[in-house]
Amino acid sequence: MAAKRDTDAPSAELSAALREFIRTNGSSYLKDPNVSSIGIGYKIRDGKQTKEVSIQFTVNSKAEPEALGALSTVELPKSITVAGAEIPTDVIERSYSPDFRVVPEADQDERKVRIDPLRPGVSVGHQTITAGTIGAIVYDAETGRPCVLSNWHVLQGEDGQPGDIVVQPGPFDDNRTDRNHLGPLLRSYLGIAGDGAIAGVEGRDLDPSVLELDVVPEELGDPELGDKVVKSGRTTGVTHGIVRRVDTIAKINYGAQIGVVEIGGFEIGVDPGKRPSDDEVSKGGDSGAAWLFKSANGRPSKVLAGIHFAGEGASDPDEHALACLPRSLFQKLGITLAKPEGAVGGFDPNFLSSPLPVPGLDPAASADAVELDGSPQIDYTHFSLTMSRSRGFAHWVAWNVDGGDLKKISRTGIPFVKDPRLPAGVQNGDELYRDNRLDRGHLARRADLLWGSLEEAEQANRDSFFFTNITPQMDDFNQSSRDGLWGRLEDAVFADVDVDDLRVSVYGGPVFGADDRVFRGVKIPREFWKVIVFAEAGVLKASAFLLTQNLDQLESLELDEFRVFQLPVAELENRTDVQFPAAIHSADTAPALPEAVGPRPPLVSLSEIVWT
Repeated sequence: MAAKRDTDAPSAELSAALREFIRTNGSSYLKDPNVSSIGIGYKIRDGKQTKEVSIQFTVNSKAEPEALGALSTVELPKSITVAGAEIPTDVIERSYSPDFRVVPEADQDERKVRIDPLRPGVSVGHQTITAGTIGAIVYDAETGRPCVLSNWHVLQGEDGQPGDIVVQPGPFDDNRTDRNHLGPLLRSYLGIAGDGAIAGVEGRDLDPSVLELDVVPEELGDPELGDKVVKSGRTTGVTHGIVRRVDTIAKINYGAQIGVVEIGGFEIGVDPGKRPSDDEVSKGGDSGAAWLFKSANGRPSKVLAGIHFAGEGASDPDEHALACLPRSLFQKLGITLAKPEGAVGGFDPNFLSSPLPVPGLDPAASADAVELDGSPQIDYTHFSLTMSRSRGFAHWVAWNVDGGDLKKISRTGIPFVKDPRLPAGVQNGDELYRDNRLDRGHLARRADLLWGSLEEAEQANRDSFFFTNITPQMDDFNQSSRDGLWGRLEDAVFADVDVDDLRVSVYGGPVFGADDRVFRGVKIPREFWKVIVFAEAGVLKASAFLLTQNLDQLESLELDEFRVFQLPVAELENRTDVQFPAAIHSADTAPALPEAVGPRPPLVSLSEIVWT
């Protein structure tokens, strides 16, 4: 990033040689207990920055040569030869500590409360850690799954591990962690490439623009001396800085269990032309914030300079901050700023004109969810689901339907199989369906998933036959419903409503009843639900349905009737362990039913559905 600078940067050849020197030799200098970092910066003379490039050492304490022995340290060289050039050194008294410890503050603000949609610049943390900052909305480079990016010491810490729940805001700002569930810790990294971690997002919408800066990071940059940068952090808000040391390796103490870790990155000082009112460029709680390069006009650019992870130590009078280099950290975490083209990452929350996340679960049901790579959300082509460990069926399935791009693909020869990514014991397979009248019924309707490129559609066809997407249904229900109401709900919305872009998102699943009948050791759901969401003239609409399936006749020739009801989303939520996003509640189209009318009547025909 070639932003406007206060000074001239070293030549490209010298920069490369110095960078290689730091990477090769930096750790040997950091073995000295008094040396806190080594990097490249402009030499300081008489308290003023010059234009002379130097190898800068920071030390916890400066002392005369005769006093160095008491500090268990040695005198640093006056100059170092790099690539044939004699480079002067500079020794500065400076120390660092992670920016995640916070102190009590009287007033709450928008950065420290629960927000939806999520935005970078607000409070976040592991349930056992006070608070840090969401730096950016990023995507898994393989699956395209959206995640939040912050620091290892914000989202994981000494006692955390992948799969732990991350909350927003962090516990220091709101200790009601049960209501502030954000998603699982997915991956983390702590080492020379940086201090970073990502968490999945569940039940929240996303706004990738940085709070108060109102720009969305789109590119990664490499900082150079003199670059002007700006960040938006949980504690200090928007602050401005200047890159004053690059190719820096610092020693940071991460606590008794982890100890001292060497972290690579760059150092930022206060921009004298944009000094904060309290002269603090960062404080505890800013960890994880994104530093963005500033354009020539002084405005924030869309180029990410680094991820903030540390500031000055408690007794250090110099105001400064440290940030990780984004390119190396993104590589370690396997993330990108833009959803990868061609990535088919399950249910797409941005499929409609309004963001629509996957549902959540009641706290008790959340503990029952099967996890894959630390997340209860299991992705397939065009659909996602969460499995119940105790029941062996999905709590919910969410899928997208592109009605303008549907393809007809044969199901011939595709077997029903268990998902090899999950333990076989948490999936009910052929042992339940063999030699009886139970059909293998799709939750996400196979025909709904067959869109996109031919390759995508064929993969979705195969994915739909995993037993994770299957529940037992009486043969009469599953087969006769091809001509009944339940099997035609998705078709009906396209026929009866002018659906924007012919796109629909659907949620569905079984109702787990305490009195469900046990068959072959498995409790068989007798009710199913479905929520169909679409936009009409830009307005989001949601219609919820319940189907009651009588399974008392499993081993009899008699069949009971299957009834379909349209009911309010809130009523459906009360009957299940599923919690629907607020956007679906607001978009509910179900008519209110006066108590005097009595029980809600079943639908007799599709024409009785209230879509708008």
